[in-house]
Amino acid sequence: MIISTVMSPRKKDLDEEPIEPEVLGPPEEEEVAEISPPPEVSHRAAPEDHHATDATAVVPVTALQQYLAEVRRYPYLSKEEELRLFHEYRTHGDRDAAVKLIMANLRVSLSIAAEYLHTGADYMDLIQEGNVGLMHAIKKFDPSKNVRFHAYAAWWSRAYILRYLLNNYRLVKIGTTQVQRKLFYNLKKEKAKLEREGFAPDTKLLADRLNVRERDVIEMGQRLGNWELSLDQPIGEDQEGNLLDVLPSQQVPADEQLAQTQLQTLFRAKLAEFVKTLDERDEDILRNRILSETPLTLDDLGSKYSITKERTRQLEARIIKRLRDYIMKDIKDFNHLRI
Repeated sequence: MIISTVMSPRKKDLDEEPIEPEVLGPPEEEEVAEISPPPEVSHRAAPEDHHATDATAVVPVTALQQYLAEVRRYPYLSKEEELRLFHEYRTHGDRDAAVKLIMANLRVSLSIAAEYLHTGADYMDLIQEGNVGLMHAIKKFDPSKNVRFHAYAAWWSRAYILRYLLNNYRLVKIGTTQVQRKLFYNLKKEKAKLEREGFAPDTKLLADRLNVRERDVIEMGQRLGNWELSLDQPIGEDQEGNLLDVLPSQQVPADEQLAQTQLQTLFRAKLAEFVKTLDERDEDILRNRILSETPLTLDDLGSKYSITKERTRQLEARIIKRLRDYIMKDIKDFNHLRI
């Protein structure tokens, strides 16, 4: 049956909280109690005609239409029926009672999922995430709070849908920290709220209202305002190739690589000639101090030749100057050399 497929819970989803409470920001209990029951499913989305779900029907029927038709088979529950089913579920562990509660409130996920169709996400995927939220709400609901289950479950359903959108909104995940998730859920909503109140939603005001840094607001605004492009995307309808073909290479051009190799070869040859002009002490300083990957300290060299640290530094500076002057006689591009 379609409903059982769409509602199949993933164990990892039922074992973890979808998002942090302060990120989602649910209303107070009084506000939750005032939420009206979810609207009836549109008859245009799911025809009442039972023949519409027949495989031999003339007009093709989508999986979504079949699902909507199935949802209508489960009527709303009265408050007394809800309390009785919850009592059976909590007291006796009656699984059938929990199933009846969820089936009667499937319209909650339908209604909330429809609010996020503008994101481009698949409606059935959003419904499935919302249904997982319903099953999580069953475990958390407290009938003694005098709140109808559909009002409470709506927040869990929304939380799971929002988490799904956050994880799939971009190819590169944009909500990796608590602050980023908070901005992802609330930035656009806070901008609209400020505009309704007559304020210009600038970065500083948004940061103050959301209690985050201005830099975080700017960064999330840039992320939400841009979209990834696939490198395999065609350049155009009348052109062959894709975006990857026209992107500049990050590698060093072949002519520059060749020039650099030749410079390095010439440098090593001139360095070998320069070493022959040094005495034993200067050659030791050059090899073990200037050219070594693990150079000796000035103190070590000073102790070795019984000279001060400052004198050793002076010798090092003199050798470097002599080397530069010697090399630049024949290698004019010495300053561009990457050794």
